[in-house]
Amino acid sequence: MVKEESLVEYGSRRVVITITAVFCALLEIIDTTIVNVALSNMRGSLGATLNEVSWVITAYAIANVIIVPMTSWLSAQFGRRNYFAASIIIFTIASFLCGNATSINELILFRFIQGLGGGALLVTSQTIITESYPPEKRAMAQAIYVLGVIVGPTLGPPLGGHIIKEYAWPYIFYINIPVGIIATLLTLQYVRSPKYAEKRAASEVDWLGIILLTIAVGSLQYILEKGQEDDWFSSHLIIGLSVAAVLGIFFFIWRETVYKYPIVNLRVLRNSNLRMGVILSFIQGFGLFGSTFIIPLYTQTILGWDAQQSGLLMVPSTLMVAFMMPIIGILIQRGVSQKYLIAGGMAVFFIYSLLTYKIMTPQTSADNFFWVLMIRGMGLGLLSVPISTMALSTLKGAEIGQGAAFSGMMRQLGGSFGVALISTYLSRDIIYYRYNLMSKLDQFDPDVQNRVRAIAAGMQAKGMAPNTALKSAYQMMDGTVSVQATILSYMDIFLYIGIMFLVCVPFVLLFIRKSKGPVSLSDAAH
Repeated sequence: MVKEESLVEYGSRRVVITITAVFCALLEIIDTTIVNVALSNMRGSLGATLNEVSWVITAYAIANVIIVPMTSWLSAQFGRRNYFAASIIIFTIASFLCGNATSINELILFRFIQGLGGGALLVTSQTIITESYPPEKRAMAQAIYVLGVIVGPTLGPPLGGHIIKEYAWPYIFYINIPVGIIATLLTLQYVRSPKYAEKRAASEVDWLGIILLTIAVGSLQYILEKGQEDDWFSSHLIIGLSVAAVLGIFFFIWRETVYKYPIVNLRVLRNSNLRMGVILSFIQGFGLFGSTFIIPLYTQTILGWDAQQSGLLMVPSTLMVAFMMPIIGILIQRGVSQKYLIAGGMAVFFIYSLLTYKIMTPQTSADNFFWVLMIRGMGLGLLSVPISTMALSTLKGAEIGQGAAFSGMMRQLGGSFGVALISTYLSRDIIYYRYNLMSKLDQFDPDVQNRVRAIAAGMQAKGMAPNTALKSAYQMMDGTVSVQATILSYMDIFLYIGIMFLVCVPFVLLFIRKSKGPVSLSDAAH
């Protein structure tokens, strides 16, 4: 094994490697959200149904979550530089093919391939950045990487909205091409691979483990992405995939614990800090992607904003995260315990969720959101780097790369669980609140009748016929009830997310073991 110092870079070389890795991670994250605002345009130009076009998102997510756990093993097999460069090339070529797709089936296939290339970029970027910095600056390296991960989901919607408005949907894929070409050339020129243990022959490769992992996480991701749409267990496909996911996970765990050369080393989870870090990564993904999903939904469906306005709303929060990153990195390197930073971040995220719960009305403005979202940025800043460094801080050698892969996968799954549960809860909670509100609106109640007459009179004053005005007045009342039911459901979501983070605080303080001395992420992914 090569000494850690052999991979440390200095001066302009380290700057180039850092920028390359961050941009690659940023591209992958942006592409998970940028297509959201283009689905209707894709649907129209490709003649697809709503269910078909939603697979553009699902295929990418499934490919991501399949490849992430295997990145450490693939890097060892092919060499990190070669694997990273190949992943960028696959991502770039698939981006070109996505932009040139002539049917929805082609687009779904190319998005899956793009996801296979993109999923590898996240974990590999993290290990490249980590190893390019000396031990005393590793926390700052993590801060730089995490900033890209946090910024990506925020940049996607406004960037996609601007491209759709000014150009056309294929250009949301074409913008990846020049960055991908430059990143490939820089990777081949500057990135170096550590020396790994002897590569495995084809006969020693854990092919069964790869198949079981693909079945398990692929089925699980599909269930999370499509469960609500297919009405969960009323669908035979969802039931079948649930069985496949459970059996796949069971036999995958069995296979990896008995096979001599496992594709994923599950034994690394014996480390208590990594176990806690994996759980916290899941919760962080739930809160990050869940809130990123719900706020644009609220601003567009209730407040009538467009995708670009909704995306720009999140920019101050992202800037706060950027401001927090170097501060947190310095605190960690000076010996401040990660568990106190994480507990503080959980508490701050609870405050953000509670304040969002309180400001939600049909007339909430961007000004109302500003300081609330700044608090969100502060909470994410306190959570992101400490969770990442804490999870890996007591691991050594090759275990660190394996731990990073576990954390990355669980962050992705946490986001998928968050969006799936929120979608399911909203659809059912809105119905509950609507029924509850409608039960209180008796059409024979004098107050209700006076309200309807007042609305109808206003419409008649504008030239509407009496019968039409009365019908429209009842429709307006019905619409008002729907809006109120939706807002109440959104409020519940933020309240429950906040409580989830608050409940985690004592567990963080009790169960995270303090690492000895300042955090050193040396030997990452060797």
